[in-house]
Amino acid sequence: MAVAIRGARGGGSGGVGAGFRSFFSYRIFVSAMFSLLFIATATVLLTTRPSTTHQHSRFRSGGNAYMHRTFVALNSDPLKTRLDLIYRQANDHITLVKAYAAYARKLKLDISRQLKMFDDLAKNFSDITSKPRYKSSLFEIDGNLDEDVLRQFEKEVKDRVKFARLLIAESKENYDNQLKIQKLKDTIFAVRELLGKAKKNGAFASSIAAKSIPKSLHCLAMRLVEERISHPEKYKEDLPKSEFEDPDLYHYAIFSDNVIAVSVVVRSVVKNAEEPWKHVFHVVTDRMNLAAMKVWFKMRPVEGGAHVEVRALEDYKFMNSAYVPVLRQIESAKQRFYLEHKMENATKDGSNMKFRYLEHMSMLNHLRFYLPEMYPKLHKILFLDDDVVVQKDLTGLWKIDLSGKVNGAVETCFGSFHRFSQYVNFSHPLIRERFNPKACAWAYGMNIFDLDAWRREKCTETYHNWQNLNVDLALWKSGTLPPGLITFYSLTKSLDKSWHVLGLGYNPSISMDVINNAAVIHYNGNMKPWLDIAMNQYKNLWTKYVDNDMEFLQTCNFGV
Repeated sequence: MAVAIRGARGGGSGGVGAGFRSFFSYRIFVSAMFSLLFIATATVLLTTRPSTTHQHSRFRSGGNAYMHRTFVALNSDPLKTRLDLIYRQANDHITLVKAYAAYARKLKLDISRQLKMFDDLAKNFSDITSKPRYKSSLFEIDGNLDEDVLRQFEKEVKDRVKFARLLIAESKENYDNQLKIQKLKDTIFAVRELLGKAKKNGAFASSIAAKSIPKSLHCLAMRLVEERISHPEKYKEDLPKSEFEDPDLYHYAIFSDNVIAVSVVVRSVVKNAEEPWKHVFHVVTDRMNLAAMKVWFKMRPVEGGAHVEVRALEDYKFMNSAYVPVLRQIESAKQRFYLEHKMENATKDGSNMKFRYLEHMSMLNHLRFYLPEMYPKLHKILFLDDDVVVQKDLTGLWKIDLSGKVNGAVETCFGSFHRFSQYVNFSHPLIRERFNPKACAWAYGMNIFDLDAWRREKCTETYHNWQNLNVDLALWKSGTLPPGLITFYSLTKSLDKSWHVLGLGYNPSISMDVINNAAVIHYNGNMKPWLDIAMNQYKNLWTKYVDNDMEFLQTCNFGV
């Protein structure tokens, strides 16, 4: 019973507590229900208030308006939700079109047509609700919307949206700076690529044109050789003249395989000389062109009593590979070149260094470093390239005091251009330790050499030493100017620039006053005056010294 009594007492107290808890839970539940009912009633009252102002208004933006239209749509015709979406889409594109129009005005570009289109489009978007049909059927109606009218309204809005997007896409390049910059960079890169290719192709084509023998020049050489073969009695070897070794006369050295070019140099000197009989020309060519050169000067003797000696390179017995480093390099390079079967590919590639190096290593070009040995009895000699024209008497060059220097030449540097650093490799320690990279370069093509000073300074020996060091082309790449700059470093006397004007073979902007005032003009570059690619404004300065009475020139249609 005790257990039953305790259980009954406990059960009684538990029932009283549960009753209190149930009473308070019921009151809370009733309060919550009344609160929810109040909120629902208020919401219905608020959402069911008529608001035609929104539907009658023009397109506008804003969070309150959007929320209000959303509540309306949820408690009305479903077509109103669709109308609201169309409204939002049109409103967004109005904002975008106006933004592009404002930016167009700011850029001040020549976009008047686009600017007008932007303004018209924004106006069309805004005025679309003013149409009576849409106004009465969509925006001033309390009941359900007319679906056909809404469909038509939607079509017009979408047409305008489509047009707006097309216009913006077309105009985006003009207004998007990053896109425009990237496009310009791409264009510049592409143009540079094309320019680089064009320059390479142009340089290669120009090199081919310059190095090739024109048909007329080849014809002239053949005609002269044919003349020699047909009339051997006329062209017997003459005995050497004493004038060829007379140091009191004015001596010239011209090394070339071009008959017409040599004749122009000689004629231009003689025609402008005050005492032509005192001038002696030492012409050296290769064995192939020796006969043609001799026949020319036999058929067309130099005017004024000037003297011309024509010899072949092979006549100078000291010019052998045992003595001359360049000859050893030429022979070695040619052997490697032909053994490797690369000549065909080299001729196709204008940038092939071996091929270009062999061209510049022609011994007629390097013969200029052996003048004292070629003419042991002379004290001074004037070296002339075959692409020069003489316009004044040159005897004044022999009277210039070279102050113990070996070479008299016109300097070509101006500013930072044509300095030693452009011709030799100053990253090599041998060059860096011996020479000044800012030293001024000078021009080959008209050089007065003091042969006595040359012998005293042992310049040919210096030239040999440097050529032996440059067997791998580490000191300079090619040509005769770099070794000339090195050989005659600190041994060159600067001459007045009027003695020698360069650039007529590549520079079209040389002043005619400068040219007319020059004693010697030089067609250095690829556009030689005897080629079709010569610059017309300078060509007549060369052609006026061509011997047009020479019958073979007319036979060969020499285009001068």
